[in-house]
Amino acid sequence: MALVSVHKWEEPCISGKNGAGTVFFSNCNMRCIFCQNYAISALGYGITVDTGRLAEIFLEQQARGVECLELVTPTQYAAVIAAALKTARAAGLKLTVVCNTNAYETIEMIKMLAPYVDVFLPDMKYWDETIARKYSQAPNYAATATAAIRAMYEAAGPAVMAGNMLKKGVLVRHLILPWQYKDSIKIVEWLWKTFGDNIYLS
Repeated sequence: MALVSVHKWEEPCISGKNGAGTVFFSNCNMRCIFCQNYAISALGYGITVDTGRLAEIFLEQQARGVECLELVTPTQYAAVIAAALKTARAAGLKLTVVCNTNAYETIEMIKMLAPYVDVFLPDMKYWDETIARKYSQAPNYAATATAAIRAMYEAAGPAVMAGNMLKKGVLVRHLILPWQYKDSIKIVEWLWKTFGDNIYLS
């Protein structure tokens, strides 16, 4: 685990007034050259915590009064996180649980976390294979990400709002890269054709 914080600048429907209770996990299965968390994602900055301590951290975030528990890049620790969420729920965790991911995920990982995750927050980065390899060393990115987002939707269902806060569903984020707007258009077209207005796009 790399960082525990209160993040007040996520999408408004996630962070709300009190911020998202983020838990950043060390390492990443992609190597984006524009990553803003390089020390965490590429260099593996962080400490080792066991399942029990991780469950305590989740409850500590709840005690801070945050709007949600946001798990950032949880991929490689899915089994431990699922066990910690189960323990924390039994001990009184009631926060909306958000899974923040790069969408370059296996179906198995999504199924492992699905019983404990309310909102999936995938960053869908690319449609074009060449760009995905060039900027993130991520072969077969689009095929992997689209399958993963479909699985996330199957698990979480259509978006459910409570006031201005997203309580259940899928929120897809996309960063438009310089000179790659045509790639972004293809992503938006796929999302609309596949899900209509049942998911959110930021």
